[in-house]
Amino acid sequence: MAILFVVLAIISCCSNVVLLEILMKEIPGCGNVITFSQFLFIALVGFTFTSKFGSVKPSVPIKNYILLVAMFFAVSVSNNCALNFDIPMPLHMIFKSGSLVTSMLLGMLILKKRYSVLKYVSVLLVSVGIFIATFASKKVKMDEFELASGDQLWIGISLLSFSLLMSAGLGIYQEIIYKQYGKHPQEMLFYSHALALPGFIMLAGDIKYFIPLLSKSDSIHVLAGLSIPKLWLCLIGNVITQYICVRSVFTIGSKYSSLTVTMIITCRKFISLIFSIIYFNNPFTPVHWLGTFLVFAGTLCFTDIGNLWYKKTKKVQ
Repeated sequence: MAILFVVLAIISCCSNVVLLEILMKEIPGCGNVITFSQFLFIALVGFTFTSKFGSVKPSVPIKNYILLVAMFFAVSVSNNCALNFDIPMPLHMIFKSGSLVTSMLLGMLILKKRYSVLKYVSVLLVSVGIFIATFASKKVKMDEFELASGDQLWIGISLLSFSLLMSAGLGIYQEIIYKQYGKHPQEMLFYSHALALPGFIMLAGDIKYFIPLLSKSDSIHVLAGLSIPKLWLCLIGNVITQYICVRSVFTIGSKYSSLTVTMIITCRKFISLIFSIIYFNNPFTPVHWLGTFLVFAGTLCFTDIGNLWYKKTKKVQ
């Protein structure tokens, strides 16, 4: 069953990124509208099916969700805000791909974990591979960096660095909650989104500005006599795929360690990058092939597939 959620996470998250990229290309700066829509939809679904309209008492005390919600909200919003400071997309993706290393470091510092040499090597290979592939996916021209000069650039980088640390800390804190109160991924999914909704009051002006822009896009005929603006369809698709993606990730988090979850998410980001290159007709250079090789080599090292195959063959014998 866990493998099913891994597959669902990869497919839904990759689809979500493509729809996000379409929305951001059409309406730059609309990230907060997308994030708010995702949080609202997931909260409504959770209130209906998980909380049973408030009749089901949470297994984890609400006070323990406060820090989780604050971290989750901070990660989501800071990632979007960074794009508003003219941070080039390759730099944005490079920072996000660093979560694997950050997760391992925090696991060592907070949870006092120690990993095998193979795990350290695999994390290094995957991180370097994604860095190479991401940087090669677009030529970052000097004028792009000039747009984000001075304080603008440093504010964007600060937001990305903050998001990176919060994201890794979020995974560690989830693991701590699961150990203390048991594994309740659907409950955690609901409260992490529902309790964060008041935070969007601070972004109300930005959200109100961008919502009407979605309706100005070309309409697509859905049914006889019914037409919906293309960007509204993209937003609906993005929200649904985000729900499937996040639900799968929370479920995976209840079955595996935070580092393993981060590895799965990191590989998903790499697949999204490759899919984006193909979908948007970006060139796939020899440098991309090098990055691809390192990511797959690192993934195989992390799963220790050679040792698993050896044990399986010994059982058969």
